Amino acid sequence: MPEMHFAIRWPDGTRETCYSPSLVIKDHLALGEAYPVADFLDRSRTALTIAGDRVRQKFGFDCPRAAGQIARLEAACRHFIDQPGALVSVESFQE
Repeated sequence: MPEMHFAIRWPDGTRETCYSPSLVIKDHLALGEAYPVADFLDRSRTALTIAGDRVRQKFGFDCPRAAGQIARLEAACRHFIDQPGALVSVESFQE
């Protein structure tokens, strides 16, 4: 199962590299796009849940890194969710 990383830029300009155990993240986030915080979180949560499910189906156990990444994104998004016009940008994908 090919894992990958994706780099994002938070509304405050901070950059972060995130993990996905599957390339499915590319089906939900587009390179160079900026998403409202809530939309970014929904898309990321959906993709990482699918990725985690794929790990479970293939290997028979959960992917703690996918779950951890979802939790990390949820925590970070709480800081920006109420800021009007706040966007999260997708800067790169590294397979």
